[in-house]
Amino acid sequence: MPKMKTHSGAKKRFKMTGSGKVRGRHAFTSHILEKKSPKRKRSLARRAVISADDASRIKRMLNS
Repeated sequence: MPKMKTHSGAKKRFKMTGSGKVRGRHAFTSHILEKKSPKRKRSLARRAVISADDASRIKRMLNS
């Protein structure tokens, strides 16, 4: 059976931490930013740790 290929979309959007957690972007960061407070926008700009439920699927896409 051939090797599994890495999912190209997931490869661009997610990174693995050293301890095996998955990090990715927060939601609600692309538009309608005028009504959001600067504090909220700053916190959304940082990378988020993806929940364990979604992380298992992302890890399968990243083949790790």
